Amino acid sequence: MKIFFNIAGGLALILGIIGIALPLLPTTPFLLLAAACFLRGSARMHRWMTQNPVFGRYLLDYQEKKGVTLRVKIVAIAMMWLSLLYSMFVFTPVLRIPLGLIGLGVTVYLIVGLKTVQRTTPQGSTEVNKKTRP
Repeated sequence: MKIFFNIAGGLALILGIIGIALPLLPTTPFLLLAAACFLRGSARMHRWMTQNPVFGRYLLDYQEKKGVTLRVKIVAIAMMWLSLLYSMFVFTPVLRIPLGLIGLGVTVYLIVGLKTVQRTTPQGSTEVNKKTRP
């Protein structure tokens, strides 16, 4: 069974990486799927994913049901709607209503259903305050 989870995790990780470059292929769900598969198949790969400096903290926060930061929610919603609007108006008009409903559902989930985590720095300031200039 571990082989199945490792293969599925590897495929999900590859699709997640490809999704960084392709706007219509989502990155986050594939990374979450890969982490879940590696949790059951390979402790080493799961550790690599959750300790990754780019996305590791986000995966752990989501897995521990803590939520995601406000910045992640804003970027996710913006990127999703950009790619959805592109698809809705470039491709066949038949897709407009289904894609709009899917986008609306995901947006509501991200805003209402997913907790917002406020990240603090070692100095005790929040992530938002960290980027302000003197």
